[in-house]
Amino acid sequence: MGDPQHPLQPGEPAPGFMLPAANREGMVSLADLRGRPFVLGLFRGLHCPFCRRQVRQLADMQPALRAAGVETVAVINTPVERARMYFRYRPMSLLLLADPDCRTHQAFGVPRVEFLTEGSSESPEWPSRTRMADFEAARINPTGELPQPAQPMAANGALNAQDGFEMDGTDSAIMANHASQLVGHFLIDESGTIAWEHIEAPNGPSSLCYFPDAKEIVTAAGTLQH
Repeated sequence: MGDPQHPLQPGEPAPGFMLPAANREGMVSLADLRGRPFVLGLFRGLHCPFCRRQVRQLADMQPALRAAGVETVAVINTPVERARMYFRYRPMSLLLLADPDCRTHQAFGVPRVEFLTEGSSESPEWPSRTRMADFEAARINPTGELPQPAQPMAANGALNAQDGFEMDGTDSAIMANHASQLVGHFLIDESGTIAWEHIEAPNGPSSLCYFPDAKEIVTAAGTLQH
């Protein structure tokens, strides 16, 4: 398993996983995906409106990625029953897997934000040690849908209200346990080796919820040897 604050890097083997599919029957493992390169997106749960949008963005990239010989897989930090219900009404063309415990995120070393206790003398070091005040001071508007940049949790609530998305008890439990989980993307080659990685918010909370540029992913895919 990867260090939860140090993402796996290009050249390292992708860790094995087996997860239930949310838009097909059965389980899917890393072994099932070997033999063809794929982009793996590791997202927060459905409670996060930015992740819901990013899954759609990743699905929209499929034609360009498939032209480069690359498939797309998304892992959602939501129980499979809840994920199946949501995506039954909002179908996606990419393969969707459910991981309510963030075990795949942890295996790939995708960080989660850890907050210093109030009055701590430790120096902040994003994302493993950050002050709540710094998080509260951040302002984001990654999709341009808000009238102006907002504090991350306020932005989250505003977009959920805009979408008419009502969290149920499952969503609330996931958010309570995994709200500070960051998002990661990995390009994995046909042999199961990581070829490229992108972790959300590398420069601090003001860059939260920004998705990697489609051109960046396609360019990385184009470097693979088929």
